[in-house]
Amino acid sequence: MEMIELSYADLALCILLLSMLALFQRNLAPGLTRQLFISMVRMLLQLSIIGLVLTWLFSHVQLSWILGIALLMILAAGREANARQTYSWVTRWNIWISTVALFIATTSMLLLMLLAFIQATPWYHPQYFIPLLGMLLGNSLNGVSLAREYMTVTAHDAQERIEGQLMQGANWLQATVFLRRQAQHNAMIPAINSMAAAGIISLPGMMTGQILAGTDPSQAIRYQIVILILIAIATGLGSLITTFFTARQLFDKRQRLRLDRLKPARH
Repeated sequence: MEMIELSYADLALCILLLSMLALFQRNLAPGLTRQLFISMVRMLLQLSIIGLVLTWLFSHVQLSWILGIALLMILAAGREANARQTYSWVTRWNIWISTVALFIATTSMLLLMLLAFIQATPWYHPQYFIPLLGMLLGNSLNGVSLAREYMTVTAHDAQERIEGQLMQGANWLQATVFLRRQAQHNAMIPAINSMAAAGIISLPGMMTGQILAGTDPSQAIRYQIVILILIAIATGLGSLITTFFTARQLFDKRQRLRLDRLKPARH
């Protein structure tokens, strides 16, 4: 059975329904209404643009173009991971910690998927490269964002506890063990929930899309299992890197807690 196409009228109806929801909750949460509209417009523009880009890439398979798009996606993800934080760094460290963490975590899992499992020719074919990178980035940035948020907010609340441990001879790594442990836990919850709910509570997006496109369900399930596991690994690795370097930036060379390096973020 061929995939049934959706019309522009179908899209317009969905947009209308979301707009109605935003207007209904305007009095209760005006800030949320604004965020909904902005997010919807961004989604429409971004997906429309990426649709045109992918159409062009599929007919012009060149490594330089694909790597350029991938770098742009990673930089955008690094920025997005810090977009709604309670605190930001006085310097630009906040962007680069998240960006480097996402780069290492997602590209390592992406290359494993492409070279060891899919083995497409060429290995960088955009049909696999871009969608897989997008799924890894989209899920990993949630973990990185949650880990960083917990570290910076709780560091303020637990200032006395951290400084007490420093006074007893602990170094910055030892004094932040409890912060990094809970931050890692928070970061991994979405990935754990996704794996636990898959197949019983929800049918994940990649599997659903392949089934709608006519792929054999057993093959779609195998793809989904692999991508969910790789997402969990990327999320864990990215959040580990984030918690380590975030904790390090909270201290100077003399092992002093430097909360003055953080400032309330502007939203």
